[in-house]
Amino acid sequence: MLVAENRPRNLSWYHAGPLLFGDWGTSRLYVLGLAFYYTGHASVWYLSVMALIMAGVAWAYTVVCRCFPDGGGVYSAARQLSPTLAVLGATLLLCDYIVTASLSAIEAFHYLGVSESRVVVLSVATIGLIGVINWFGARNAGRVALIVAVLAIALSALIALACLPWLKAGLETVKHATVEDKNPWHMWESLVRIVLALSGLEAVANMTGLMKTPVQKTAKRTIWPVLIEVVILNLIFGIALNAMPALRDQTTPDYITYEIRQEMAPEAVPAEIKEYRDTAMKVVATETVGHLFGSQAGNIAGIVTGIIFGLLLLSAVNTAVMAMVSVQYSLAQDNELPRIATRLNYSGVPWVGLVIGCAAPIALLVIEADVKSLSELYAIGVVGAIAINLLSCALNKKLEVGPYERAGLWGLAILMTAIELTIIIAKPNATIFAGVIVGAVLVTRAAVRYRARRIAASPLPEPSVGWLEEIRNQPTTPGPGPRIMLAARGRDQAAYAVDIAKRRGATLFVIFVRTLRVLDIAPGQVPRIEDDPDAQAALGTAAILAKESRVPFVPIYVTSNDVVSEILDYTVTFGCDTLIMGKSQRTPFSRAVVGDVVARVAENLPEGVALFTRSPGPFEHAEEVKKEDLADS
Repeated sequence: MLVAENRPRNLSWYHAGPLLFGDWGTSRLYVLGLAFYYTGHASVWYLSVMALIMAGVAWAYTVVCRCFPDGGGVYSAARQLSPTLAVLGATLLLCDYIVTASLSAIEAFHYLGVSESRVVVLSVATIGLIGVINWFGARNAGRVALIVAVLAIALSALIALACLPWLKAGLETVKHATVEDKNPWHMWESLVRIVLALSGLEAVANMTGLMKTPVQKTAKRTIWPVLIEVVILNLIFGIALNAMPALRDQTTPDYITYEIRQEMAPEAVPAEIKEYRDTAMKVVATETVGHLFGSQAGNIAGIVTGIIFGLLLLSAVNTAVMAMVSVQYSLAQDNELPRIATRLNYSGVPWVGLVIGCAAPIALLVIEADVKSLSELYAIGVVGAIAINLLSCALNKKLEVGPYERAGLWGLAILMTAIELTIIIAKPNATIFAGVIVGAVLVTRAAVRYRARRIAASPLPEPSVGWLEEIRNQPTTPGPGPRIMLAARGRDQAAYAVDIAKRRGATLFVIFVRTLRVLDIAPGQVPRIEDDPDAQAALGTAAILAKESRVPFVPIYVTSNDVVSEILDYTVTFGCDTLIMGKSQRTPFSRAVVGDVVARVAENLPEGVALFTRSPGPFEHAEEVKKEDLADS
């Protein structure tokens, strides 16, 4: 006896919330410093605008989660419109996860106080160690991540309290814009540079298949509390950073001073600049606690902050690596990547995806390891994926979305697309990085599909007993369940029909109509299956595939001059509820003269019989054809 159960919906908001905080809460560890580095004392305004964008996108994802209660990431949403668009969105997420793993590893050791000369080596070694741990299917990683996230939330709250006395001084230093940054394009570009903390929403959308029902309510409870915490505390920390003694009197952003005026490389800026740029939260904790309780207490606070936030960042590395594994697994399951990516090791981990998920960020760190440079590569992936997701939902008329909601989705989709285009234009390194990853995936996908087409087009080898004997040896007793009629030739069409029949527990009928257009037939000259090698190969192929899948199979061989009538007659006679046909490969002229068989069948097919058509080739989703769409073909 086989006992099979679906995974229960046991993910509560208080489980999913810390996972979202693992992205949003982690991003503040480098976003705050980068914001001040780029915009100086105008950073509070930029952080405020970023908060509004985060709030808008968060609202949009509550709609996405409601519309896709079984998983609504960019891959699911875009696939309803176009498989290619879905692959593009998933690949952009891969870009995001690669940079997330690399950036989080580097930042973790910055917060832990490791010397600059050892950061890259330790980061590479840590990513490799995370891969080894996951290879063995470590089950406690999620529990450790939850504990670290809770500690980070508590620590953030304590640091926020210590920042309160600094808010007045910080607000007094805030400027609308620096003299060098009043150009609208420069202001927009500066905003784009810090729009980083959004990828966690994609993770939440993918979790809806595990969320407790009602999913809409659980998703809102997951998103809104984390958003409120992140927005409020980010503003508090951003204001306090403006008031730091080393920064309060600054008149020109360090980015302009060093990289624009002095043409200095990002990794070559002075160490004191890197300290606040790369470890802003550690600087804020040390200064604010030291101001309240003395320098020794401030140093201790800095050490504790570095350890807890360092562990939070290492947890983010693990999450990003496993997210890459999941994306590759999903693509391979849908035959968009080689099937080898679905192979599991003895611990149940897709080992090929895990190897790639660790190798990619390691390779990136070998090429680039500066926090500021990595941050420029970050946004192109997540912003692009979110833009595709929101555009897909706005375009999809089948989704139950109100007019105001759809307008909101359109507005946010256009905004995210504008941000993505800005990154593509203004950040050539990010464009090259994403282009290489996207290009590699699309080329691999094309190779997979080409190979699948070659396999589908190649006939099965004739069995040793012969096609005819294989057909006759197949049991032909219809089962009690649904019935499917296949009226198409080819190995791929037969495999497709067998796959559907197996999943539905149906009996598969396969009809081969030998057309006969002659004026007179003498006795014994009517074609028989015994003398028809094409029919034997077509029915025999279906017989073998059905036998391998244990699908009840009934072959039908008919000689007639009216293909349409025979298909309709046998479909109705045997009580089939589904008819599968191949899309016509004839030229428009040929269809005009002889008639389109599919269109004529669709026009006369009885109610209650679903018609599916598909072109020869590897498995794809069948397209249900409406009779009214084909009646005038």
